[in-house]
Amino acid sequence: MGDDKDKSNFSLLDLFRTEVSEQGKVLTEGLLSLEGDNPAASQLEALMRAAHSVKGAARLVGVEPVVRLAHVIEDVFVAAQNSELALASDHVDILLKGVDMIASISGLAENEIAAWEEQHKGELDGLLKNIAAIKSGDTGAEKKPARKKTEPAANRNKPLADSSMLDLFRIEITEQGKVLTDGLLALEADPSAADRLEALMRAAHSIKGAARMVGVDPVVRLAHVIEDVFVAAQNAEIVLAAEDVDLLLKGIDTVLSFAALSDAGMAGWAEDHGDDLEKMLGLLSGIRSQEKTGGAAKPEKAPEPPTDPPPSPQSSPASGRGGERERHSPIPADEPAGEDKDRVLRVTAERWNQLMGLAGEVKVEAGWLHPYVVSLNELKRRQVELVEILDSLRSSLDDMRAPKTVIDMLLQAQGKISECRRILADQTSDLDSYDRRINNLSEKLHRETIKTRMRPFSDGVHGFQRMVRDIAKSLGKKVKLEINGLSVQVDRDVLEKMEAPLNHILRNALDHGVDLPEERAKAGKPEQATIRITATHSDGMLSIIVDDDGRGIDLEHLRKKVIEKKLVTPEMATKLNEEELLEFLFLPSFSTRDEVTDLSGRGVGLDVVLSTIQKMRGSVETTTKPGEGTRFHMRLPLTMSVISSLIAEISGEPYAFPLARIIRAAKLPSRNIDVLEDHQFVEIDGENIGLVGASQVLGLGPQVVGDEELSVIIIGDRHNRCGVVVDKLLGQKELAIQPLDSRLGKVQDVGAAAVLEDGSPVLILDVDDLVLSVDSLVRKGGIAKVTRSSGDSAGETVKNILVVDDSRTVREVERNLLENAGYRVDVAVDGVDGWNAIRAFKKYDLIVTDIDMPRMDGIELVRLVKCDRDFNSVPVIIVSYKEREEDRRRGMDVGADYYLTKGSFHDNSLLDAVADLIGEVEA
Repeated sequence: MGDDKDKSNFSLLDLFRTEVSEQGKVLTEGLLSLEGDNPAASQLEALMRAAHSVKGAARLVGVEPVVRLAHVIEDVFVAAQNSELALASDHVDILLKGVDMIASISGLAENEIAAWEEQHKGELDGLLKNIAAIKSGDTGAEKKPARKKTEPAANRNKPLADSSMLDLFRIEITEQGKVLTDGLLALEADPSAADRLEALMRAAHSIKGAARMVGVDPVVRLAHVIEDVFVAAQNAEIVLAAEDVDLLLKGIDTVLSFAALSDAGMAGWAEDHGDDLEKMLGLLSGIRSQEKTGGAAKPEKAPEPPTDPPPSPQSSPASGRGGERERHSPIPADEPAGEDKDRVLRVTAERWNQLMGLAGEVKVEAGWLHPYVVSLNELKRRQVELVEILDSLRSSLDDMRAPKTVIDMLLQAQGKISECRRILADQTSDLDSYDRRINNLSEKLHRETIKTRMRPFSDGVHGFQRMVRDIAKSLGKKVKLEINGLSVQVDRDVLEKMEAPLNHILRNALDHGVDLPEERAKAGKPEQATIRITATHSDGMLSIIVDDDGRGIDLEHLRKKVIEKKLVTPEMATKLNEEELLEFLFLPSFSTRDEVTDLSGRGVGLDVVLSTIQKMRGSVETTTKPGEGTRFHMRLPLTMSVISSLIAEISGEPYAFPLARIIRAAKLPSRNIDVLEDHQFVEIDGENIGLVGASQVLGLGPQVVGDEELSVIIIGDRHNRCGVVVDKLLGQKELAIQPLDSRLGKVQDVGAAAVLEDGSPVLILDVDDLVLSVDSLVRKGGIAKVTRSSGDSAGETVKNILVVDDSRTVREVERNLLENAGYRVDVAVDGVDGWNAIRAFKKYDLIVTDIDMPRMDGIELVRLVKCDRDFNSVPVIIVSYKEREEDRRRGMDVGADYYLTKGSFHDNSLLDAVADLIGEVEA
């Protein structure tokens, strides 16, 4: 190594790491695109230039192993350009190993490079020899890089991901390791707490997925066998004893030790601890098979983590890159860094959030100026009127031949008012111009601040090509991954959070969806399957479609699995349509696999997909065609910082409904409201939509609408929809989300807050929570009717009556009778339903009840009403078929004000009693 080079210059090393990261991406994606195709000259030229740039950057900072690797890789591309060789799949494998080794070396700290070169000299020389052999046409198996010692095939080092991915992996195993440790300790203290096993299994599964994503094979193997143990315990195949917990904790300690390793340390861990790993795996496997004994061989001690200090989640010690590092264009080694126009500044997330907040405040403050401009224009208009009045006054005075002194004073006043008018006109014009400029500037500042969070979609899918290639090869399948929409702009947070769902969907497609080459050939398909990811902007949302041309989903097999797992009865299963069947795929622990593999069989993948997308306020839909393939369509917000919302007025205050969670908004004539079984509904596009007042759901009182128009926002899902009635629809707005103070906890029906352009606050409603609140009101029978009220009758008092009867006919007769007399009527089907309605609405002027009813009779209902201090003043009329004196006395004794027989419907007895108790409704 060139020790004479100065590697202490942090900025040069930082540029070198950035160069390797960017050019490594070019090399990896370029090599994958070459595989199986005749490369175009432009592709080979780009690869050669990328290798040359890496070589130049490495020589500049004196990292000799990278110089040697990049040089031989460059030679191969030059030879391919000159048609001296044709790159085959085996060649691509070897070249990718070279690129991975370069990436691994670039992640080393300055003081680790010399030790790495000495420790991996044999491996480096072997790889250099193999790459050089590509040019000579000799790439036999004996040419593969030499290893210090033989390891099982499954334990060989896999190429690691870049440093930013490994930082995320360290965070993942730290968090999930805490879940595992705490859960095991709790399980040891209380072995009967079997409910903890599900969380433990999921934590192990998450670690396994994260480790596979970054290529840390020892952790994949450890997490897989630990997961197997928890599954066996869940299925009651084994019972975890104290010594089993000890072994599991040692295994978890081994996994956690990787969080303290450097990038290079992870890559070489299996070389140095292979024997310990195999012993640990054997002991952990023995737990499940119950083959362990007290004298079983155990590792003398769990593999100790190296002494390297653990990297901070915010900054990797090897690279010095912040957790929020932006990708930027590579800087050629011979170009001064100061001339790079795309320089990157590292800004913490907290600083950026403060900047975002200030930009929002500037936008709001700028909006305060406009009302003053409007007021000044109004003042200018009034001045014009004043001038006209003075002109008229002078004309009148001239006709009256007023004294000269009066005329002079009037002329003086006219002069002053003209001067004021001129000054005001000039100032108003300047202020109006300033108002426009400051509003445009603040809007631009706000928009550009938001844009700084946006990144190309390509940043979130880097690495999927390699993952698909490796998994497909391990399964004996031929798969091509196409990614469309790489330049689509997506919020940084969305990009990071969507990676796990996409990872699960791709693995699911590879394992379940894509068929084997021989099966595809029999079906008349190309041997190479295609999985396609397409990202677009659609209706203000990020649309991501993942589809494959595989075998599709066997719906009948899925139906059998649903029955087998006793999720529905066989009779109900036969009635499920395709859409309903596919929704079972997203249930926890549901899998169509009969056996468990490294890739599938746990029923965890699609469950994680759905839960993650829902947390991001998105949705996912699945469609399939047997023999043709399957499609997953995800709709996500473009940004987690700004949300497109429909602003509605409820009880005089603005509230925001996220557009992504709204099915439809409509304005309908109020006369379209129909009533069935005392539930209001409207018909929209041939579907009956139940109505509920937004004011009632939010606890703001009864909902009152105008006589002419009804504003409805339809929410819910495909199977359960309701119409939320609001006072008025105010329009669509883009809102900068302001999270609620964590000290408030979860506020019911509210997700976040924002500030409108005029500075007034607005609550952003949690639509999913809102749907649950509506369901709760329905179950309790507490939904109040939406009341129609015009401006002319605003002062009129509405008289509310509750009719309680288990007979539908009697309920409808009494309701029609009372409503025709001008009363507002709710109905309940029995005493329990009636009592719930009374407590929910709290404003009934009169209760009319039957006696004989299921669950709770009328006598008990009257007793509850009269014993409650909030309702004991409400008059009650009992209407019953029972005509005996003892029945009448029994009703009056518990507090009824009237006791009538049901024959009273044929005369005016009921209406007379109602009028006597609460008065008639004024016409």
